[in-house]
Amino acid sequence: MFDAIRNKSRILMGVLVLLIIPSFVLFGVEGYNNRDARGAVVAQIGDVEITQQQWDAMHQQEVDKIRSSMPNLDPKMLGSDEARYASLERMVNDRMIAVASDKQLLVTSDQRLANYLQQDPSIARLRGPDGKLDMDRYRQLASSQGMTPEMLEAQVRRDLSGQQVLSALQASAMSSQKQSDLALQAFFQRREVQLLGFSPANYAAKVKPNDADLEKFYQSHSDRFRSQETADVEYLVLDAAALAKNIQLPEQDVKTYYEQNVQRLSGQEQRRASHILINATKESPAAEKDKARAKAESLLVTLRKDPKAFAELARKNSDDTGSASNGGDLDFFAKGAMVKVFEDAAFALKKGEISSVVESEFGFHIIQLTDIKAPVTPSLESMRPQLEADLRQQQAKRQFAEFAETFSNSVYEQADTFTSVADKLRLQIQQGKGLTRSPLAGQQGVLANPKILEAVFADESISKRRNSAAIELGNNTLVSARVVNYRPAALRPYAEVKDQVRAEFVTEQAIALAKTEAEARLAEWQKNPSSAPLSSALMISRDQTQGQAQKLVDAVLRADPANMPAWVGVDLGSMGYVVARVNKVVPRDEPSPQQKAQTREQFARLLASAEAAAYMAHLRTQFKVKILVPKPKLATVS
Repeated sequence: MFDAIRNKSRILMGVLVLLIIPSFVLFGVEGYNNRDARGAVVAQIGDVEITQQQWDAMHQQEVDKIRSSMPNLDPKMLGSDEARYASLERMVNDRMIAVASDKQLLVTSDQRLANYLQQDPSIARLRGPDGKLDMDRYRQLASSQGMTPEMLEAQVRRDLSGQQVLSALQASAMSSQKQSDLALQAFFQRREVQLLGFSPANYAAKVKPNDADLEKFYQSHSDRFRSQETADVEYLVLDAAALAKNIQLPEQDVKTYYEQNVQRLSGQEQRRASHILINATKESPAAEKDKARAKAESLLVTLRKDPKAFAELARKNSDDTGSASNGGDLDFFAKGAMVKVFEDAAFALKKGEISSVVESEFGFHIIQLTDIKAPVTPSLESMRPQLEADLRQQQAKRQFAEFAETFSNSVYEQADTFTSVADKLRLQIQQGKGLTRSPLAGQQGVLANPKILEAVFADESISKRRNSAAIELGNNTLVSARVVNYRPAALRPYAEVKDQVRAEFVTEQAIALAKTEAEARLAEWQKNPSSAPLSSALMISRDQTQGQAQKLVDAVLRADPANMPAWVGVDLGSMGYVVARVNKVVPRDEPSPQQKAQTREQFARLLASAEAAAYMAHLRTQFKVKILVPKPKLATVS
């Protein structure tokens, strides 16, 4: 919850943290002039409301954080409806936790807040040699989160209070060794099976319908052969992105913005290190940890005598499979990318030095610092494209706020035309053809947005052909649409769809024939198992499905172990029917002590996560949480 100022993950987790863990919420975003600055309500947690504007600010903050760390990432990934909805869900969970902490009177004392801030590495780096906090840099840190120092401290206090809501529950989630072993044994259990499939394709040639059969099928399944209702529309879009393209920037503004942000743009010092890891988890027995430490100490003695042997020893001894083949090389990383004990050790070394044995949650490390890359201050010219883009975006947001009221009033007051408001705000009237109530697979743009489609296909829009109200889509975007042509759904003539009718009739009958024969053979083989022409045996488990359908895997694993061999018939619908003989249960291979410890630890984490999820679901019910915008549907590829 505090990753806006604390990141303990490794390099590969950096972007995921920004996507998964809620960041600080920006309050006090500039509202529309002469409008309700709060905007439409998009979610409710009891009496607490989240507005469109707050949602936009939250999502934009997450986007900015990701873009600053990965500037080459495709912006479409971050601006998708799915990404925006995920931001809203995280925001709802944050507010729900805050409400719960208030209800449960969970507070954070000044002392606890001070202790946390003193220990946070992002703030510790702001202290001078005398230990005093550099307040200018502290204000800059808060400003980078869109806050004042007071707002940042209040947010951290809220987060620490909220953390208490789940921490006790997660800490108490534990299972005995017997429980975890039993659950893991069941999960990894394998079953030896023999299969025989009955594919509908093998029965299609046996289906020979006449015209009467097809016409009857056409009449009884008429809903399959109706044309979709469609609408053609005119629409108008007011969005900050389009406004930004027309903004001219004075050179002095660009220079001033560069000077104000040059320190942030310079980045951090990076270090390159290699390491040798000897695995030993927290759950490892003491004897195993002692053995791992002794091995690390022995390797260190060798390295003190011959530092040039580091890469070869890493290849032969390191348990980090990702870096061992490269001689332990971890490439360059900045502060905040590694776990703290590893980072502290790496940043305390001089180039070429080798550390003592460092213990982390993963085991015992020996670290060699191989290079140091100092932060480079970029020139104004090299940063000009990004600086100008940021300034245009900021000015476009202000301009959008100025235009929003005019846009909203005009499309309502002159409801039969867009001409006047388009001319006034220099917007382009656009057309959309063949819209349907649900967006087509892969369809993009504003006309694929459920809010727009709902407005277009509202009864009043179809009957009166008037402009819709201005619809907020987020990201500083307003849209209004008007139906200019509407075609209702209708049953297509039989002659037009005869080929489709025939294809569907044949498919349906072939599926039925396959199922009938499969069920007959299943009954026969249950009486006389030796007559079944089954395939050679397969070993199937939850983690090794052998490419079989999940429904089949589930049925095989549900067969009663007390009645082996067991016969199972599985209807896979359009994929046909499969008869399976489950011969026997095969226990999982005996894991090593280290694998046992790791899987038990994983099971405990999953149990804690499950209990936390169940409690969050309880809180949603208790606080009557509502998300008032539809969840976007994932596009499917036909």
